[in-house]
Formats: sequence, structure tokens, C-alpha cells
Amino acid sequence: MSASLSNLKPIVKLFLTERRRGLLLGAALSATTVSAGIALLGLSGWFITAAGIAGLSAATIATFDVFMPSAGIRLLALGRTASRYGERLATHDATLSVLAALRERLFRGWSAPGAARELARRPARLLFRLTGDIDALDSLYLRVLVPAAVAIVAALAASVTLGLMNPYFGLAVGGVLLVAGLGIPLFAGSRAVKHARQRTYGIEAIRARTIDLVAGQTDLLMAGRLDAQRAAIADADRYAASADDRLNSIEAGVAFGFGLTTTALLAGSLLAVAALAGGGEISPPVATLGILITFTAVEPFGALRRGAMELGRTLLSARRIAPRLSANEEVRSNTTPHPGFAFRLEGVTAGYDAETPVLHNVDLDLKTGARLALVGASGAGKSTLLSLLAAEMHTRQGRVECLEATLLTQRTQLFQDSLRGNLQLANPDAKDAALREAVAAAGLLQDVAALLRGLDTPLGEGGMGLSGGQSRRLALARLFLRDTPLWLLDEPTEGLDGTTARDVMNRLSDKAYGRSLVIATHIRREAAIADVIAVMEDGRIVQVSRRGEAAFEKALDRLRPD
Repeated sequence: MSASLSNLKPIVKLFLTERRRGLLLGAALSATTVSAGIALLGLSGWFITAAGIAGLSAATIATFDVFMPSAGIRLLALGRTASRYGERLATHDATLSVLAALRERLFRGWSAPGAARELARRPARLLFRLTGDIDALDSLYLRVLVPAAVAIVAALAASVTLGLMNPYFGLAVGGVLLVAGLGIPLFAGSRAVKHARQRTYGIEAIRARTIDLVAGQTDLLMAGRLDAQRAAIADADRYAASADDRLNSIEAGVAFGFGLTTTALLAGSLLAVAALAGGGEISPPVATLGILITFTAVEPFGALRRGAMELGRTLLSARRIAPRLSANEEVRSNTTPHPGFAFRLEGVTAGYDAETPVLHNVDLDLKTGARLALVGASGAGKSTLLSLLAAEMHTRQGRVECLEATLLTQRTQLFQDSLRGNLQLANPDAKDAALREAVAAAGLLQDVAALLRGLDTPLGEGGMGLSGGQSRRLALARLFLRDTPLWLLDEPTEGLDGTTARDVMNRLSDKAYGRSLVIATHIRREAAIADVIAVMEDGRIVQVSRRGEAAFEKALDRLRPD
């Protein structure tokens, strides 16, 4: 439990860094609201009791001041309403602002080299966690931190007020409030952690399996696995429902515990004030005040009941998110090569995990301004080598020296944004002239000019609204906006028709004049612009040939024709 709580430190630190003033203001207004409610009920009870006693005698009724208590009651009622409204505004505004900042920071973290590749390998689970975990942290401030702080303030205020009647009475009530009021939620929270995790895992499984059913129903039907997939969804649902039942039982136990504490505290307070009033230490109106203050001081602790149930989910979310928040983002970069080289690899072994290396003892280099084609069967390690040159992964052994590079991946990544927004991902400071120049160089200018809103034309999710060829040209234009000395291209024309592909390669070759190129390919038209061809098999370089050599032409002939 203590280890789990330590994961909250970077989360709380982020909260305070982003909106310290708003969060503290919300907590202060919440404490003011609760304090005003306690004072309002206590003063009202005192006033009613005192007024009733004063009415028993003509002498006292004439001297009893009804205006000051009435004004106090009205002031407290209005103040409580105003502070409640302000507290809602402040706490929710601060929480939503902090969660927005958290989403931005985590998105930046997951879009970093290495992390983005891990996200791509397990997109469904990680995206579910990324969205669900942030939503779960909504409870940290609103249902855990603020209610706990307000409850402690209420207990201390009640203890001081009752201590003015009798010190032992105040200490006893304050001690019971703090021990039972905080102990019950903490105990329940520790019991609920396991079940909250089970519920989270169950919901994740339901989502993932349902998406698999919808997206792959044809394949599942042909394989005769449709019923099995539905059964898997039902199993996940039962798993989550079982955790829900246990959480509901724990929550019912918390409610019972608070009810028992309230009853015992009221009974004890009633006996205490009766003894104090009987001994002449306090008057009957003050006795009524003491009972009502004790009663209302328990109420803030009741708000922790839901927080205790959410604590397990919050701790799980913090455990997943905290490492990325607490660790400094590692800026990966390769060592600059000796002058005259675009990159140099010496004895490089690398992979996506420690158990399964993809590249084995690779030695390879490329002169500045030269063009290299990496060819080989699927799984030979071409894309991994490009990721290594792009500084998206580390080597297990060996040395990598490489100029700053830009990687054009196999898949065109476009976002639900305007054409301008998608282009400016490569260069946020690019003006319209530079954007149009890049679009023209990619052969997309006429298509953009034909659009009613030009560069401001919105795209749908994944670039919906553009054809495959247009999407690839847009990605190519984005590459042209990156002024780096080395371009890395992973099957740049895969999926395009022959005419479009040849045009793309011609434009790419013209625009890359003076730069170094590395192209991972199994298509002849892409390798034809290279000066050097390196053949890869099982993560190893088995042959390197240069233009003009017989081996170069043989390597080209083995590639897939246009």
C-alpha cells in the first residue's frame, strides 16, 4: 500500500505545478463551505433552544437579543451558498485544467521515439489505459485529497469548539473523528484495491474483445470462432461484475461503519453534554450547540466513502502513469559521424527486447550525399535498422554514428486536422509559402488548389477525404519540410499504382539532391535511385554492392518489378 501511495507523488506534484492556486482555492472554499454548515446548524440549534428558554419568562424575553443570532444565521446561510458555488467552479476548473495538462504531457511522452513504437505494438491496451487512467485521476483531487483535507479541518474545528466547553470532551470527539473517520476509509480503500484492479482489467478486456469481435467478425465466422469470442466477452463481463459486487459490499460496510460511528458519537456526546449541563459547566443552549456540532462534524467524513472505493483504481492509474511523469524524458540521439559520412555502424546488435535481437553484428556505412537501398525479405531487419538510424531505439552492443535523420514510415500517419495542420507537424513555424512549395514538390499542388478551402481543408480521421496516393504525397510533402541531412524511407511507394509511384520517386530523387538517402525496399523502382545496395538476411548484412558492379545489377534484378 505504501509503495502504491508513493506513485501518487509525481501526480500530486504535477497538480500543484500546473494549477496550485486554483487547487488550493478550491480546497479552501470547500473547507469554508463545511465550516459554514457546521456553524450554521450549531448556531441555529443554540438560537432555537435559547429563544425557547427565554420565552419562559417575561423578564428574559424582553432582554433576549434575537437580531444578532438571526443576522449570524443569515450570514452563514448566504456564505455557505456562495462558497459552495465558488468551490464547484474552482475545483472542477482546476481539475479539468490539470487533466488537460496531464493528457498533453503523456501524449508527448508516448509520441517520443521508442515509446511511440511500443504504443504501436500494443495500441488497444495502451490507449485504453491512457484514456481510462487519466479519467480515473479525476477522483484523486475531488474525491480523495479535498474531502480528506476538509474532514481533518472539520474534526480539528469541532475539537477546538467543544474543547472550550470541556477540554476532555473536545479531545475525545476530535480523536474519534480522526481515528474512525480516516481509519474506516483507509481500511476500506486497502481492501478495495485488489477488486478495483480486477474491475479495471475486466473493463479493458471487454473493450478489447468487443472491438476484436466487431472488426474481425468475418474472419471469426470463417474460422468458426464467433461463439468462442462471444463467450470470451461474457467471461470478461462476469469478471468485472464480480469485482463490482465485492466493491459494493465494501462500500456498504463503509456506510455501516460511518453510521455506527455517528450513532456512538452522538450517544456519547449526548451523555457528555448532559453531564456538563447538570454540573452547571454549560447552559442548555450551549449543550444543544455541542450536540449539533458533533453531528455535523461527521458529515465531511462521509464524502470519503466514494473516494475509498475509487482509491484502488486511482492507485493503479498512478502506478501506470507515474514512471513516465517522474522520469526525465530521455532525448535519444546518435553520435555524429566523422566528416564525409552520413552514418557508420560498427558491430551493432539491436532488438526491441533483450531476449530477441533483430540485428546481429551489423557493419555498414554511407558517404555523405550517397543513396543506399536496403533490400531483403520481410523480417530481415530493414525497418529495425532504419529505426536505429532514426535514434528510435538503442543498441545492445556496437556503435552507431549518424547525422540527424528524418524517417518516413511505411504507414502514412495523418490526423483529423486541416491539411495545414498535418503539414506543420514537420515544421510548426512553416509559412504558407514553404507549405505550398513542399506541396508542389510532392505533386499535390493542383489537388490542393482545387479544394474550396485550400490548405485549410479539414481531413477526417486517419486522413479520410484523401486517396491513397494523395495521402502518400502529403506525407512526402511533410518529409520535404524537414531540413535534415539524412532521409530514411521505409517502402515509400508501397500500395501506390505504378504511375503514381514512379512520379513520387522522381520527385523524391530531385528533392533529395545533396542529401543522403536510405531506402528500405523490395521494389526495383525504389532501389533504382540508389548508389549502393545492401542485402539483408536474418538481421545481417550479407552483401554490399555499388552502382557499376555486376552484383548491383543482380541485386536489382532480384527485386519485385514495377
